[in-house]
Amino acid sequence: MSQAAALAQRLQEVILDGTWIANTNFKKELNTTSLAQVSIPIRSYNTVEVLSQHIHYYISGVKQVFLGGELSISDRFSFDFEPLQNNQEWHNFLALFWKDTEELIALIQPLSDAQLDAIFVKEAYGTYKRNIEALIEHSYYHLGQIVLLLKTEAST
Repeated sequence: MSQAAALAQRLQEVILDGTWIANTNFKKELNTTSLAQVSIPIRSYNTVEVLSQHIHYYISGVKQVFLGGELSISDRFSFDFEPLQNNQEWHNFLALFWKDTEELIALIQPLSDAQLDAIFVKEAYGTYKRNIEALIEHSYYHLGQIVLLLKTEAST
């Protein structure tokens, strides 16, 4: 398996269908939730809704670079989202999250080792490989938070 295919598979595992690392994934945790469940504030923590949008924000932004666009995302705005208003909006968001992830996976899979080692946008951001790995690790970090928040919400 190529490096790119392995990275694409790891992204697919954390977001869409894997269980190897965390025994779960975003889709498994979120597909059966309602907006009411994911928008419950627990102390001063980010809600599941916001954490999900946060990860999608990065997936969508990185995907735009892979499609030849500008890197238009900023850490400063990565938690700034208008609250969703109803379950339909929540499920529409989830469908977009899964779709954008699938599209990014398809863009990662064919990359050569040379492309993975190329500079991502500018030298300060490192390589494509480093950014893909960071996206995966960042996703697992927030997946853990989401699982704990959903368990906390269920027990209250």
